[in-house]
Formats: sequence, structure tokens, C-alpha cells
Amino acid sequence: MRGMTDYKLMNSQLKSLSEGVVWDVTILSNAAALLWDSLKDINWAGFYLFRGSRLELGPFQGKPACTVIEIGKGVCGTAVAEDRTQLVKNVHEFPGHIACDSASNSEIVVPVHAGGKIYGVLDIDSPILARFDEEDKAGLEEFVRILESILEK
Repeated sequence: MRGMTDYKLMNSQLKSLSEGVVWDVTILSNAAALLWDSLKDINWAGFYLFRGSRLELGPFQGKPACTVIEIGKGVCGTAVAEDRTQLVKNVHEFPGHIACDSASNSEIVVPVHAGGKIYGVLDIDSPILARFDEEDKAGLEEFVRILESILEK
């Protein structure tokens, strides 16, 4: 929803929360909490981490979630397979969508890299159709770029 999120502030807070932190779980946990606290009209925010040949549930905020997602399956698996952000205005129209929470209607997933390869994905769901737009995409991709620079340390 245009103008609702101050991405510059949120991204600055991510840097501050991660200063001097070395454990990935701590960094990702605070990142998920920051997203949960900063974004309006969402019902899930968190990470799936690339393990072996699939994505496994990482730190998040929201209801319990699917624990394993195969690459190429659902919005998260597609983001990894295509290595690009997936902005889905209506998840019910996305072929093979995985409904972890039936209340979700829109979703954005941004691939996260570390060490020159896919590390996982940032996944955010909303009960509002078309909740995410190009402004959200740009802001969240910048959030992930900052996160990647922190994870590289």
C-alpha cells in the first residue's frame, strides 16, 4: 500500500539491530520481527533457508508455517528456481501456490544470497489482495541487500 511503510527507516533499523551480531539466527529473527512491526496488513513475515536441495523454515513472525518447500514449488520455490523476486497480487491465481495459511491472499518473496549463492528467501504474506506493489518490491529488495551484506560478514 503506497506510502504506508518508511523503508528508509526500516532499513536503517535493520543495520542498527545487526551491528556486532554474528549469529545468523539472531540477525534473521530480528529482521523478521522488524518486518512484522513495520509492515501493515500482513499475516506472515519470515525466512525460508536453503538446505540441501530444498527450503526449510527459518525465523519468522506469524502463525505456524509449512516447514519444507521444494525448489520450483509455490511462490518461495519459484523465487529460488528463477532467482528473482515474486510479487503475487493474488496467490489463488499462482500455479502451484502452497497455502500454509488460508487467510493469505497476496505474497512477495525475495531471494537472499550469501557466499555467492542462494541462502534462502524472505517471504511476506498478506490477507489483502494486491497488498504489495513496486514500492514494496524496491524497499524489500533493498532490505534484503542490506541483510546480504550483514550475512556476508
